[in-house]
Amino acid sequence: MSAPGLFITFEGIDGAGKSSHIETLAAWLRAQGREILLTREPGGTPLAESLRELFLHHAMDALTEALLVFAGRRDHLRTVIEPVLARGAVVVCDRFTDATFAYQGGGRGFDRAVLAQLENWVQRSATGPDRVRQPDLTLWFDLPAPVAAARRSAARPADRLEREDGAFFERVRAAYAERALAAPQRFARIDADQPRDAVWDQVRQAVSAHLRGRSAW
Repeated sequence: MSAPGLFITFEGIDGAGKSSHIETLAAWLRAQGREILLTREPGGTPLAESLRELFLHHAMDALTEALLVFAGRRDHLRTVIEPVLARGAVVVCDRFTDATFAYQGGGRGFDRAVLAQLENWVQRSATGPDRVRQPDLTLWFDLPAPVAAARRSAARPADRLEREDGAFFERVRAAYAERALAAPQRFARIDADQPRDAVWDQVRQAVSAHLRGRSAW
């Protein structure tokens, strides 16, 4: 009997540095003999990647943003994430639903009750109708918004969301903190305002602690 699958997500405001550690974590887990799938949201399937392009480059209101993201998420879950988890592999995803609550709920100020209903509809797991699929572990890269803004400006041209002002990203960061407070068993806060090696050490320790609590590993 194969070990249960593991669903790990990376979260944080743009510029927090999470993406630079995803490949490192994947390599570390592969060295332990695990099958790894790296993926992202918005995106992860041909349909969801098409929706990502619309999401990032076309002006729209918060509800339209949320509907696009959740539509892509449904396809991502059904065709990629759930099958990979079912065969006992590890899914490492750059963003998931916490980002929707942070960006659309916190940043845009959109109704969180509507987001929660979409979450409930879309994330019903293939493993059972009473289960709403959530990550097993969420690594939240927490960084002050001004520091993240400086990193973004030095790294790449800004997309539509990255052009938002500092107050927007302060709200996003606060919304992430609310999600972490509501699900402390799932979230591991990573202090991203540190040198790269120190950040990676926090990631490794958080994942190791989670794995120690899984008897099948």
